[in-house]
Amino acid sequence: MSRELLDLIPEFNLIQDADLRERCVKTWEEGMRQGGWMVGDLTNMAFTLLIPDSPVNFVEHTRAVTLTCIGVADALQEVYGDRNVVNRDYLIAGALIHDVGKLLEYTMVDGKTVKSEFGVLLRHPFSGVALGSQQGIPPEVLHMIASHAKEGDLVQRSKEAIIIHHADYTNFETLK
Repeated sequence: MSRELLDLIPEFNLIQDADLRERCVKTWEEGMRQGGWMVGDLTNMAFTLLIPDSPVNFVEHTRAVTLTCIGVADALQEVYGDRNVVNRDYLIAGALIHDVGKLLEYTMVDGKTVKSEFGVLLRHPFSGVALGSQQGIPPEVLHMIASHAKEGDLVQRSKEAIIIHHADYTNFETLK
């Protein structure tokens, strides 16, 4: 499955640390296994239930958030240099798995993405942290998953978590 997932989301290959890259892929694979998803299902899965008939799928959203984060990191690096350093590998990893918990929060019924029984009880930041933790994702990246959505409004976000939070909302808000 790894090859199919890497073909679908080539941004995994932008993570320089091979071990971190593998842990992120395994996090996705475990989420898919637990949620009952196949790689081919991911492009039919809505990225949100808050936009009826969203024109963007889960994979596209993940890729767009990741590329938005990279663009922000590149701009910060170009202008500020060493005065505002961002951990690029952690940022990319966090962007790629920020919504991985949706593989448990959502399910497909009659070709439509809906909230799963599991998702009624736990939102994706919580299940995403659990999935990542199972695969040994570093706490700094787990923090990004935990704090990217409204659940993170009560904590001090790291630089990377701030970037992911705003990239996620930028991608969401521009589609509403």
